[in-house]
Amino acid sequence: MRILVTGVTGQLGYDAARVLRGRGVEIVGTTRQEMPLGAPDEARAFVERTRPDAVIHCAAYTAVDRAEEEAEFCHVVNGSATQAIAEACENVGAKLVYISTDYVFPGTGVVFYETDDAVAPCNAYGASKLAGERAVRDAMASGRFFIVRTSWVFGIHGRNFIRTILGLAKTRDTLTVVDDQIGSPTYTADLAILLADMVESDKFGVYHATNEGVCSWAELAAEAIRLRGLRTKVTPVPSDMYPTKAVRPKNSRLSKSSLDRGGFRRLPDWKDAVKRYLTELDAIGE
Repeated sequence: MRILVTGVTGQLGYDAARVLRGRGVEIVGTTRQEMPLGAPDEARAFVERTRPDAVIHCAAYTAVDRAEEEAEFCHVVNGSATQAIAEACENVGAKLVYISTDYVFPGTGVVFYETDDAVAPCNAYGASKLAGERAVRDAMASGRFFIVRTSWVFGIHGRNFIRTILGLAKTRDTLTVVDDQIGSPTYTADLAILLADMVESDKFGVYHATNEGVCSWAELAAEAIRLRGLRTKVTPVPSDMYPTKAVRPKNSRLSKSSLDRGGFRRLPDWKDAVKRYLTELDAIGE
């Protein structure tokens, strides 16, 4: 099997490629230089020239606040380029795994969102990722696709919330972190295993995939600091104390019943994932 992984230098793309290589899969990894998503026709041509058996599309425009000012470009990268990739996959008979986000939902209430719940993004980034979802559905009449919504991603190969918090905790006695946004952290090393299982199957459809359990950003920060043995105190505060250009969802809870129906194993608990992630950071001297 030959799999094209977009965004191979990003957190999820890096781990997806690592897991697949470990299974003896031939990987074609792309960066923004090799496959520019700002130029959808070039992205389409790359897939058609490469002719993979499957594409795991991890690359995306993810600067949530900047997307409010660059909404058109964000839509090109996350929407139009995804459409081009999906069309190319359909043309060459390749499966497609599209990585989406909890941001496609309105982010209100306290219930866990199911895969078929009504979507209504609250910011430009979420709207662009929803456009990508719709492009995949429209372009791939064969139905040979997976749409995988995830949230609060962290991994060894890139910047993320946990790395930022631990860096700040080394020099500060107290950190204020929002506690009214609730969701599930997702360790890319765990998610990558699930993506590999999916792409090797024909259990196509829409899935939600995060580590098990939920927490607030403040609780995630406190757990990472505790596991690191640091003494920094985390002070929980409401979101309105930290206004941002883009509205953030307060409810990012995603139901994983779709994984159960598909016969896929759920990811481990988020606290276990954070502990293993810190071990991985230790191994590289961070």
